[in-house]
Amino acid sequence: MAAGDVPERMQAAAFDEFGGPEMITPRILPVPQVADDEVLLKVWSAGVGVWDALERAGSLVPEGSEFPIVPGAEAAGTVAAVGEQVTNVAVGDLVYVYGYRRPKGGFYAEYAATKAQYVAKLPASVPAEHAGAMPTDALTALSGLDVLGLPAGAWVLIFGASGGQGHLAVQLAKRQGLRVIAVASRAAGVALVTRLGADLSLDGHGDLTQALAAIREVAPDGVDGVLAMAGGKTLDRLAEALRDGGVLAYPNGVQPVPRERPGATVQAYDGETGPERLQRLNELIEAGPFEVHIAEKFALGRAAEAHRRLQTSYPGRLLITVR
Repeated sequence: MAAGDVPERMQAAAFDEFGGPEMITPRILPVPQVADDEVLLKVWSAGVGVWDALERAGSLVPEGSEFPIVPGAEAAGTVAAVGEQVTNVAVGDLVYVYGYRRPKGGFYAEYAATKAQYVAKLPASVPAEHAGAMPTDALTALSGLDVLGLPAGAWVLIFGASGGQGHLAVQLAKRQGLRVIAVASRAAGVALVTRLGADLSLDGHGDLTQALAAIREVAPDGVDGVLAMAGGKTLDRLAEALRDGGVLAYPNGVQPVPRERPGATVQAYDGETGPERLQRLNELIEAGPFEVHIAEKFALGRAAEAHRRLQTSYPGRLLITVR
């Protein structure tokens, strides 16, 4: 194993039983050891997502996890050590990771071990201080756009566009040459997606008859695809703008599930990772400045507070800053 100066113990946030946010407490734990195909990450920041809350509650626990469990599925930081088989990154590289499987614990910690295949070098266009909140949503948004499979110039309606996955989907869609109608949440959300390049920005809390009229004005034949980050009556109404033969895609976990539409395909998807996906994501990101919008930052010792904030409404993402 090639390694930098790594301590034996580290600060982390962990829980000993499943339950509410109060279960997550500050801890001192051993730094995990890396196998031949793993990387030890010196964590700078970790994203806080609904998937972390599900892990804490006991319904989405990575296989092989043992108490105390350190949550956290995504992070950014520097490589502190690499196993003997690792060739894609080296000690000192600035990287990001979506750790799909993490039996040695997640990223709410000063150090974390992860498979090298989940790690990619961070493009210069992403601010390093915010990058920990990018990987899961960016990869999931890319999967959603792949499900739609739209050609350059096509119209896509992104519902929930000011949320964590939505605001990244807006940027990735524009990089693919798509024309974007972004349905965001309230004035702050509309301002965010407009700044990120949406061709038409709408408030999902506004007059839906006016919104549909505005959509039909720019896309008189209907939109070619809908990417839905949330479900419900507002989505059902705005999805009337989807043309015959169009596709509505939504990430698994959206509730209520978007209803079937005559003449359209409705399809769920999951985020996928791996070397090829990470390379493709990086190629899109490197096309220009890429914003990961952070609603609020929390110190590692305030992880329980971050999980309570998850239960409220906010644009973009929540972030734990470790260093």
